[in-house]
Amino acid sequence: MLSLTGFTAPWWFLLLFVVAGLVAGYVWAMRRARRDTLKFSNLAVLDRVASGRQGWWKHVPPALLGVALIMLTVALAGPTAEQRIPRNRATVMLTIDVSLSMKATDVEPNRLEAAKVAAKEFADKLTPGINLGLVSFAGTATVLVMPTTDRASVKQGIDSLKLAEATATGDGINASMQAIDSFGKMVGGPAGAPPARIVLMADGGQTIPREMDAPRGAYTKAGEAKKSGIPISTISFGTKHGSIEIEGEQEWVEVDDEAMQEIARLSGGEFHKAASAEQLREVYDTLGEQIGYETKHTDASKPWLVLGTLCAIIAAGISLFAGRRLP
Repeated sequence: MLSLTGFTAPWWFLLLFVVAGLVAGYVWAMRRARRDTLKFSNLAVLDRVASGRQGWWKHVPPALLGVALIMLTVALAGPTAEQRIPRNRATVMLTIDVSLSMKATDVEPNRLEAAKVAAKEFADKLTPGINLGLVSFAGTATVLVMPTTDRASVKQGIDSLKLAEATATGDGINASMQAIDSFGKMVGGPAGAPPARIVLMADGGQTIPREMDAPRGAYTKAGEAKKSGIPISTISFGTKHGSIEIEGEQEWVEVDDEAMQEIARLSGGEFHKAASAEQLREVYDTLGEQIGYETKHTDASKPWLVLGTLCAIIAAGISLFAGRRLP
């Protein structure tokens, strides 16, 4: 159900003073008519005459007319309501970490396989008007799928994700921004390029370069994304207890929530935490709602106009058929 959020022409409410004046005039006219009636000298005759006249319901048509005027005044004031509308112009780059830390089994069967399932569900649920692309990154970043409304190609790209050494998170962000820029130049018309967003899913552990604020670092690229108007929604995926086996030795790969939070903050985006496959699906569902729909203020005057007109018609009908006069 829509709720009113504002009016485009609130000065029309000044008409309510006119309505109030009409109500006051009607009450005054009724009282004056009653005083004039009491001038009859024979009260018995008056009682018989009055009993045959209209009762309380004679005030129904004027009351309905007053309600109609109020509703029509509200309609003239241009009420608006918030409404969720599917986006038909937007670009989203799904940027997924495929470094060796993603084979940790703290999320069953492992981080990468769970991420694939959730990412494909995200692609399926995203509203049709969104152009979705895919970037994978480990030591380098690769644009696997340019933004497209073809969800099948994106899901094929997700299925093809393979683990590799090192983690260049900044390169992943940079590749996503370049893909967004190229796509925006192709489809941007008079209205300009569509709004864009990066959805970065990683465990946060950057290794190339070591410094997060280096020229290729994730923090630097997050700042560049903000300047370009591309917020990054980060998903920190995994737990503090993840580990992988490298050359027969167990190595801990704790998720770095702080780094992912900072990337989101620097880019003007939001941070999300997912420590399980179920939480990851919930995060993707939330992002799908945020990205796939926009809230707009739409005209909500029609119900007021319809109800006001109906009240006026009913008032006229009662007066004509019962009282044989208009209110």
